[in-house]
Amino acid sequence: MSRTPFRTAPVPSPGMPPGVPYIIGNEAAERFSFYGMRTILVIFMVKYLHLMGGTPGEPMSNAEAGEAFHKFVANVYLFPIFGALIADLFFGKYRTIIWLSIVYCVGHGLLALMGSVGNAQTLLYWGLMCIAIGSGGIKPCVSAHVGDQFGKTNRHLLTRIFNWFYFSINLGAFVSTLMTPILLHWYGPHWAFGVPGVLMALATVVFWMGRHQFIHVPARGLVFLKELFTWQGFGALLRLMVIYLFVAVFWALFDQTGSSWVLQAQDMNRDWLGVEWLPSQVQAINPIMILLFIPLFTYLVYPAIDKVFKLTPLRKISIGLFVMVVGFGVVALVQEWIDSGQRPSIGWQVLAYALITAAEVMVSIVCLEFSYTQAPRSMKSVVMALFLWSVSLGNYFTAGVNHFIQVPNPLTALDAKASAAIAPAAGGDRVTSEGLEQRDPGFDGEEGTKDDIVTTYDEYAGRVSISYAAREVVEEAAQIIRSTVEASDGVMPTTEEGAGLLEGLTDPWGEALVFRQLNSRQVRILSKGPDQENQTRWDQGMVLEIEIPEKDAEERWYDFLLPERPWLESRSRALGIEATGGTVDADNPDARFSFSETHFVGGLNTLEGADYFWFFTKVMLGTAVLFVGVAILYKPREFFHEEAEDEHPIDPHGGG
Repeated sequence: MSRTPFRTAPVPSPGMPPGVPYIIGNEAAERFSFYGMRTILVIFMVKYLHLMGGTPGEPMSNAEAGEAFHKFVANVYLFPIFGALIADLFFGKYRTIIWLSIVYCVGHGLLALMGSVGNAQTLLYWGLMCIAIGSGGIKPCVSAHVGDQFGKTNRHLLTRIFNWFYFSINLGAFVSTLMTPILLHWYGPHWAFGVPGVLMALATVVFWMGRHQFIHVPARGLVFLKELFTWQGFGALLRLMVIYLFVAVFWALFDQTGSSWVLQAQDMNRDWLGVEWLPSQVQAINPIMILLFIPLFTYLVYPAIDKVFKLTPLRKISIGLFVMVVGFGVVALVQEWIDSGQRPSIGWQVLAYALITAAEVMVSIVCLEFSYTQAPRSMKSVVMALFLWSVSLGNYFTAGVNHFIQVPNPLTALDAKASAAIAPAAGGDRVTSEGLEQRDPGFDGEEGTKDDIVTTYDEYAGRVSISYAAREVVEEAAQIIRSTVEASDGVMPTTEEGAGLLEGLTDPWGEALVFRQLNSRQVRILSKGPDQENQTRWDQGMVLEIEIPEKDAEERWYDFLLPERPWLESRSRALGIEATGGTVDADNPDARFSFSETHFVGGLNTLEGADYFWFFTKVMLGTAVLFVGVAILYKPREFFHEEAEDEHPIDPHGGG
């Protein structure tokens, strides 16, 4: 066996291990790359993705984007178990981190290429898969690699380093959360996804530079499997998995800061502290608060509570779960205001962020450290992976909710038929004539009856019009609402007021129209359709929206760094369409607002508005109450690595 310059066990030392700075630097750059991409993902899918091809497609709905986002996040935290097994069985943590980081970089590259080569949506899904494999695979290894640097002599520093580890995560997240939305808004997806990719490459280089400073705990091979199936190993996993089931619900709510909270922010007054925040930028509040809360809780809050009663890790987690209930309840209350037509200040989301950030400090950081101490020595990476699986499970739950609340949309099948007819999959010639018509026989299944749904398309399979039975009365209702809004100088009627205005109007089946205010700028006029049941595929109607033109902003000192107009506006002009919230109407530059209308058949959500947020708040409350009993019954047991007497022990697997 050859000797190696790499240490395989920590030496007795009261100080901080020398490899820690490289781990912290790597984590800050890697988290910049991940959170930069993650921050803009929902906004990109809803507003940008359909414009990445040669012709505009149909934009994703909020629920579809939410489902896709949470599936991605769930996959990121699903793959850690595979990374942990690879590290503990075969290659060790260091090699696993290096190789999977390269896969990670490839994923960022694919996202940056969207719209330049191939199909944008295909590149999106492949890129997200590579990032999920790379990011997810290294997660448990990096966390366990931190703990591997410590032995019994300096174990008292473990809490401090895990706090600094989390500090570096949130420093990278804060900078990228502020920066990437600006890149997306002004320079477009190529730069917004490309810059995080460069940072991921930098993270990989920094980690490689620290290879001679790290403790390289070798893979245990079959010894690991034998210890896994001992009562000690299996029992430790079983006890921790009970904890993780409850923590999963915490993540089901927390990770919505990247989906439902961003979409909510679009309907709020984002002029806060003299700055007009982009909807996805508000997420930067969380990492900056983490930077403040970690020392606050470590040196003030925890010692103060500990003087009143013994503050164990499980008690911290329990308190954090209840704080999350209050934080999500604030967002639910804000959504009630939005549903009633108000435009509340983004400061209310800042308050909610403060509450859930406090919960994160007490749940996530504490559970991360607690998991490491409860893991048998040969199973540190696997236990880190199981902790991360709780994030995956929570996001799968949220993705599942977003999937099941979507009402089927018959227009999707008609669009697919039109696309196949105009651009045959077999490679036939494209149909160049406009006016292609597709028909759905409707609820009764018979063509030629009044409930038929008819769509027409242009030469590029873009939908031009929708014809449905209730359209005439819906448009009559919309005209009444327009007149009311114009008379009130741009104020949309409330749900109650709108119902009164449309009283007496009935759909072709003799039922009253359903009016709902969605926010300060949008209302929905709906017929329940031929089945006369609410929230089914046969619902039909219109979303009427006020569009307020953007006025020229005051000149800013940094304007010379920016393009002439935002990327979305430039791209929309290039494709021959108008960007939402675009420029002032040339025919009437003094107009305060204009109207846009979107007709639909099906495709709504069964859980929307404040009801969506209150649903998750109630789930969290029930979880927090049940966890109190678990915290009382759980019996902790700690495991730490033995320290080495030889500063240069033999590595049976060689260096690298």
